[in-house]
Amino acid sequence: MRSALKNAVLYGICDLGYVSSEKAEDVSRSLLAGGVGILQLRAKGHDPGALCNLALRLRILCDDFKIPFVINDHLELALECGAHGLHFGQDDGSLQEARERIGPEMLLGRSTHSLRQARQALVDSADYIGFGPLFPTPTKKGRPGIGLGKIRAMQEEVGLQIPAFCIGGVNPANLEEVKQAGARRVVMVSHLLSSPDPEEETRKILSKLS
Repeated sequence: MRSALKNAVLYGICDLGYVSSEKAEDVSRSLLAGGVGILQLRAKGHDPGALCNLALRLRILCDDFKIPFVINDHLELALECGAHGLHFGQDDGSLQEARERIGPEMLLGRSTHSLRQARQALVDSADYIGFGPLFPTPTKKGRPGIGLGKIRAMQEEVGLQIPAFCIGGVNPANLEEVKQAGARRVVMVSHLLSSPDPEEETRKILSKLS
């Protein structure tokens, strides 16, 4: 899956804050069919013990598409469902300790909110980073956007060594601005999940990225 990660430019997230568990598999299939290069399951506030069946189905779905399946936050769930990756926020723990638990093969990502944190993730041997939130976003309520000013420096210092996905409030209206600021890869959550046709909308976003 490392080669798939290297080629990914659009990171998709199945967020149970936007999508019900019952619809999560269908929405995820649409995102994958549309061309997302990674799929993450994010389930803030959900009991990870109740998510194993869904996570396993999504991992099998990603296997079919040969795309990495990543679990947000929950290390034990990632191990239990055989996920291809684990994503940690800044407050989710040490990457070194996580690596000891998950082994060398599973991908390990880190959310970063500053150039300093992006550099540290590289030092800590993250396989990829998220960088943001660029703009205020309902996904991260109360967190101000970091703006576009550091994207180019981050891309040159970190993004040339590991995949770096700009995240937070990215949508079709500002995508060109984000690209002009230096972004080469993005995460898009609420726009895709709220679309009446996530598959077609994913294709449209990819065409704009390319």
